[in-house]
Amino acid sequence: MSKPSLLRRIFSRFWAGLTWFRLALSNILFLVFLVLIYVLYFSGGQQPLPEKAALLLNLGGTVVEEKSRTNPLQALLGEPAPTEREIVLRDVLDAIHHAAKDPMITALVMELDYLVSSGISKNMEIAEAITAFKASGKPVVAVGDYFTQDQYLLASQADEIILSPMGAVPLEGFASYRNHFREALEKALISMHVFHAGKQKSMAEPFLRDDMSAEEKAITARWLADLWGRYTALVEERRQLSPGAVDAYVDNYHVLLAAAAGDSARLALEQGLVDRLLARPDANDYLIQLVGAEDEGGFYEAVFFEGYIARTRPSSFTQVSGDRVAVVTAEGNIMSGDQPPGAIGGDSLSRLLRQTSEQEGVKAIVLRVNTGGGSVLASERIRHALARVRAQGIPVVVSMGSLAASGGYYIAAEADQIWATPATLTGSIGVFMAFPTFEQLLDRAGIYTDGVGTTSLAGSLRFDRPLNPQVAASLASTVNFTYEGFLDIVVAGRELEREQVVKAAEGRVWSASDARRLGLVDELGSLRDAIAAAATLGGLGERYQVEYVQEPLSPREMLLQQLASRVGAAASPWPGLSAGLQGLVRPLASVARSLAEMNDPAHLYMRCLSCSALP
Repeated sequence: MSKPSLLRRIFSRFWAGLTWFRLALSNILFLVFLVLIYVLYFSGGQQPLPEKAALLLNLGGTVVEEKSRTNPLQALLGEPAPTEREIVLRDVLDAIHHAAKDPMITALVMELDYLVSSGISKNMEIAEAITAFKASGKPVVAVGDYFTQDQYLLASQADEIILSPMGAVPLEGFASYRNHFREALEKALISMHVFHAGKQKSMAEPFLRDDMSAEEKAITARWLADLWGRYTALVEERRQLSPGAVDAYVDNYHVLLAAAAGDSARLALEQGLVDRLLARPDANDYLIQLVGAEDEGGFYEAVFFEGYIARTRPSSFTQVSGDRVAVVTAEGNIMSGDQPPGAIGGDSLSRLLRQTSEQEGVKAIVLRVNTGGGSVLASERIRHALARVRAQGIPVVVSMGSLAASGGYYIAAEADQIWATPATLTGSIGVFMAFPTFEQLLDRAGIYTDGVGTTSLAGSLRFDRPLNPQVAASLASTVNFTYEGFLDIVVAGRELEREQVVKAAEGRVWSASDARRLGLVDELGSLRDAIAAAATLGGLGERYQVEYVQEPLSPREMLLQQLASRVGAAASPWPGLSAGLQGLVRPLASVARSLAEMNDPAHLYMRCLSCSALP
């Protein structure tokens, strides 16, 4: 038998080596996967907690009702910038409430330097939890180098505020400013066709005007004043300042700062906004004495709130059983179809509500709504799903977050009860349709559109042709019909006279207190208050369980979510950009995202555009 040729022997050895390398690589990847599973689910979870420690609210990121879908690449890259992180409000509240009863926790410390945004509504719910924590007799301290307006509202809830000697508290008040595109559209030779119902044109103004109308300014000023009044009242009460002290500080800041020789930290101390000026090492020494414990690195002993609540809360694999209240979250813009967390899908949320209502032991449902609206068809699908839940005999209570306007109010009107936080914005009962045509721009470029159709309407909705007057009349009729239907839903759901609803509608945005006065909401209170009300409606008494329901995750999604929770990752459209660059492009991305989210098949929307500047 002859020996194989040299070329064949070389090829055989090469193939054998390649096979060995492939198997080795597969085994290595499998081992890495096993290590990753161990790290995510088992490592670090059983390390003993210290005997004494502070609960540390290191809120670095944006506080949300529900986290957006995890970006796998960002999760693998590691710890994101604060502008990319999301912090779930419930995690913060549960950690504070649990720590109040935990003998290991001796104090609550807030380090808020990297808190990007939380909003007055969420801040007020956290403030309520901090007040309950104080009732345990444990001290609360806020430490910071520089307190933004959002950060300071939380810091003011502390017994003591420590500021860096080089820091500042630059309060400025609330404002609502929007871009207006009429002239830009005209210069770009774009014809924007807008149809709306109701006297107020706030939904259409950005396309039809170069400025905010006097009527819209009056409406916006009213709800801004309500929110700012709540902000200043809460700060003045907690800091024991005289009424009007915050406004005086803001309005005369330049004069007061000049009198303090430009020392903004000393000014904050003199005005009673902070209690101590300490550099971080000195603040750490002070906190060691306050907490009563020091770690191996020489810092005051503390447990991060996210790790703390992960240990104290039942595992996500634990099924809640027995009679209970189910809480479903609806946060983001309302869109057609199935949507991931961070957006509200007409199909996905409706399915989740149906599945929840069919679970044994669910006696009531709380729908936490935080949205400025969106697709009309998706909103109607969700409203219909809520109606079917109520038809099964299961009461539904809506808890409004920071915002429950337009389409958000449309779905809320179906509930047995509506609760709003004191800082909620709601209403905006209106409908609009807007789309551009580019015939002028194409004419300028020497591009003309011509042809024939079988009817007078054929080809009427092309972007390169002027809008057909017959189509315009039809669209206007559709918008008016949808608006009248919106009014009917509110009249029936809220059991109000039609005249009352008409006065409260026409696209107006209302503060929570005004909405309650008008009958648009029943009570003012937190999510916990709404859950208690739902338990009463469901006949559960004072002792009941609460289940927070989410769309079931696939094994892959569960792995990514666990990985993200370990590194704190959140979805980011530009994971490679610095926080500063992201801040520059964020307004453009917001516009692009808004356009992408307008996916209603009929191009009809119930959406509060003026709420985009919500404080």
